[in-house]
Amino acid sequence: MHILLLEDDLILSSELGQFLENKGAACTRIYSGDQLDALLLHNQSIDVYLLDIHVPQVNGLEVCSKIREKDKMVPIIMISAYGELADKTDAYNRFADDYLVKPFHFDELWMKINSFLRRSIKNQDQDQFIKIEDLVINLTQRIVHRAGKEITLTLKEFQLLVYLAEAQGRIVSKQQITEQVWEHNFNTNTNTVEVYINFLRKKIDKDFPTKLIHTRSGFGYFLASM
Repeated sequence: MHILLLEDDLILSSELGQFLENKGAACTRIYSGDQLDALLLHNQSIDVYLLDIHVPQVNGLEVCSKIREKDKMVPIIMISAYGELADKTDAYNRFADDYLVKPFHFDELWMKINSFLRRSIKNQDQDQFIKIEDLVINLTQRIVHRAGKEITLTLKEFQLLVYLAEAQGRIVSKQQITEQVWEHNFNTNTNTVEVYINFLRKKIDKDFPTKLIHTRSGFGYFLASM
């Protein structure tokens, strides 16, 4: 496992990097956002990005956007001393997969990393699919098609779509989504779930006559042909 850590606090970078290496991961440490360009230029393979937001030169949010231009699926976890809703919303709007507020437990971060990587393991023997009307979700290769057209999703969008699809038309609440897709309980009064539902609707439903993603006011969301 190769992890990139963007953190300008030298003590935290050293301690967290050592922790990850003790867990058996390779950890490349950078201290300012502009250093990412050299890594991308040399096409280094990164399995997980850990990005502090407030770093010199190019901040972590801009780095997140740069990464997403090249890779829609690689897990990105933002780390920041700021835990306001606006900060988290900005990160998720740039397609970050998770957000940790300092100080955090290193073991909690490690659990999140492993959770993302378990989901990315491919079944080499046989692809597995979910089909709903003209929507086809390849669970193995993490590819989505609608009416034969490939739909490009980020990792978190894909996980949300799969969770809705696996519910088989049942309504799932915001709380269930945060627990199962984000795997933690952030305040369900935030609009993170709504933001990602809107992302999915634009990609899955907007250009197609039959809408699949639905809202039942006060209850939650469901995916079904109606």
